Amino acid sequence: MAELLVVLAIFVLLFGAKRLPALADGMGKAIRNFKKGLNSSDEDVTPPPKQVTEASSAAEIGSRAGEPQEAKRADGS
Repeated sequence: MAELLVVLAIFVLLFGAKRLPALADGMGKAIRNFKKGLNSSDEDVTPPPKQVTEASSAAEIGSRAGEPQEAKRADGS
């Protein structure tokens, strides 16, 4: 119990009595948000999987290999 009083006295000296309620409020909100994040389902946090089509996977392979991709022009050349 005495250790808690020493820690409280140090906080009062460092931050001042006026700022302690705001600091405690901020810590409470941070802990509440952290617990809410732990309890939320993984489906809410995880983005949906990207659907890979044959054309997009071929384009990604070509771009990763450093080969320029051919662009189709409107005039047909």
